[in-house]
Amino acid sequence: MSHHYRFSSTWTTPHPVAEVYDVLHDIRGYVAWWPQIRSIEEIDDRSGYARCRSFLPYSLRLLLRATVEDPDSGVLEVDVDGDLDGWCRWRMEPEGTATRLWFEQEVEARAPLLRRTGRLGRPVLEANHAWMMRGCRRGLERRLSRGPAGSTPR
Repeated sequence: MSHHYRFSSTWTTPHPVAEVYDVLHDIRGYVAWWPQIRSIEEIDDRSGYARCRSFLPYSLRLLLRATVEDPDSGVLEVDVDGDLDGWCRWRMEPEGTATRLWFEQEVEARAPLLRRTGRLGRPVLEANHAWMMRGCRRGLERRLSRGPAGSTPR
């Protein structure tokens, strides 16, 4: 039975790539605008612990390590360890004055509860992820509407 998941979300925001990149690069700021990111505990400038919870009554505990931070190509990527093992990536491309965003994630469920859900749990976990990404999109749009991230350190 596979505990492997691939998720992908894409949308366009009217904000320029540089502004979108700055907000997404500031991982510590996610808790202020992404409702399903409950906490970020920084270890150093490239890694930290995150706790995420969507509509299921279960929190994921994750260790995130930055592997790609490339504003020129509009890519941010982290390795993920903990309840999930794999990676997550943001890609951003200009679309006129707007930005086309892709969030991609490829992970293996490691948490015992997630592994026990099997095939029956897969649609629920996929719906949970979709709910989380809706929260991301709405929160990111609100955050971007407030203006540039400024010089907030990572």
